[in-house]
Amino acid sequence: MGTQAPETYSPAKDDVKTKEEKAIEDWLPINGSRNAKWWYSAFHNVTAMVGAGVLGLPYAMSELGWGPGIAVMILSWIITLYTLWQMVEMHEMVPGKRFDRYHELGQHVFGEKLGLWIVVPQQLVVEVSLNIIYMVTGGQSLKKFHDVICDGKCKDIKLSYFIMIFASVHFFLSQLPNFNSISAVSLAAAIMSISYSTIAWGASLDKGREANVDYDLRATTTPGKVFGVLGGLGDVAFAYSGHNVVLEIQATIPSTPEKPSKHAMWKGALVAYIIVALCYFPVTFVGYWAFGNSVEDNILITLNKPKWLIAAANMMVVVHVIGSYQVYAMPVFDMIESVLVKKLRFSPSLKLRLVSRTSYVAFTMFIGISFPFFGGLLSFFGGLAFAPTTYFLPCIMWLAVYKPKRFGLSWFTNWICIVIGVLLLVLSPIGGLRQIILTAKTYQFYQ
Repeated sequence: MGTQAPETYSPAKDDVKTKEEKAIEDWLPINGSRNAKWWYSAFHNVTAMVGAGVLGLPYAMSELGWGPGIAVMILSWIITLYTLWQMVEMHEMVPGKRFDRYHELGQHVFGEKLGLWIVVPQQLVVEVSLNIIYMVTGGQSLKKFHDVICDGKCKDIKLSYFIMIFASVHFFLSQLPNFNSISAVSLAAAIMSISYSTIAWGASLDKGREANVDYDLRATTTPGKVFGVLGGLGDVAFAYSGHNVVLEIQATIPSTPEKPSKHAMWKGALVAYIIVALCYFPVTFVGYWAFGNSVEDNILITLNKPKWLIAAANMMVVVHVIGSYQVYAMPVFDMIESVLVKKLRFSPSLKLRLVSRTSYVAFTMFIGISFPFFGGLLSFFGGLAFAPTTYFLPCIMWLAVYKPKRFGLSWFTNWICIVIGVLLLVLSPIGGLRQIILTAKTYQFYQ
């Protein structure tokens, strides 16, 4: 009566803790909703994939040439489709558990700490760099729209101001809570990406080949050609970058033992990749056929007529990169908010979300205004971060988890992808960095 047994178990406390953890998980953007259909996977993947990169592919061809360019484009499509399938399969490879985030899969394969260090820095570089590039692309497309409509009759406006106008939309859209809440924006973006890609190759085809079209490599010196090829590889790697949000997209699809999410996800992903091929290959090959090595690093900037169509295409790009920005920003928001509420013990709230997301949008806007080197950014980041997370990290995870028979088909396939991906990782940032340095020599900040 005068003593109490030590408190070894308290169901109430355990239940409260579980409820608190569940409430936090439900509040975070990735876990906030699990009622997506297979077609959500399709248009989210199209929005994630067919972005700024497709506009730079004719330029990449001008750096690679016909033979190597066609080979790299087709090989990249096949490899990244294969690694995408691997990620979809690995999402629920442990019964009763879902790897809703890329880094969670990495932690399962490489260990709690090592998995974080391997995946999170690369994923953040990909997503943040894409958001910065989309800021630049959105501003450039708005400026192009303005210049085409005005036809020299309006006052010239700095690119910096157009990037600010583009960013202003995201200060509002970034407050949408989770992936499913941006579905309408993502669907509009997917439709726009198909539309402006069609306009890009259709207008190029209608214009026909230029009179003195030249299909030699852009550079005239041997070092220039070498660096150009490396930059072209980075441009292609950048174009196939949707893997960084695959698991997060799949997390929104419901799953049961009888009907796992991988079936709906793969169906949508396959549709998305067919659409990717219908967008990428005509834009790349027709654009290069029409303009040769005189094509700009954004095919829509090269095209000038018919003016109304080019103006419309640039506005489509704006709508698309608005959606793409949100798709890639959502996992970043999830990481930021996870750290704030789980590690730093902030209470989940609208105020926390407002401050954290607004700060992130402002950061990407500032960097985009400061360094709008569109072409160089594509190839630099394409090799540095996109190659690992898209081309070979899924293969390393597959080998580590499933351990396919040595020298078997699966073993060889994965190692070929790894070797190609590592070559992209090492070589392509060199070309992009050189292009950034050359551009920076003549660039005046905030013009």
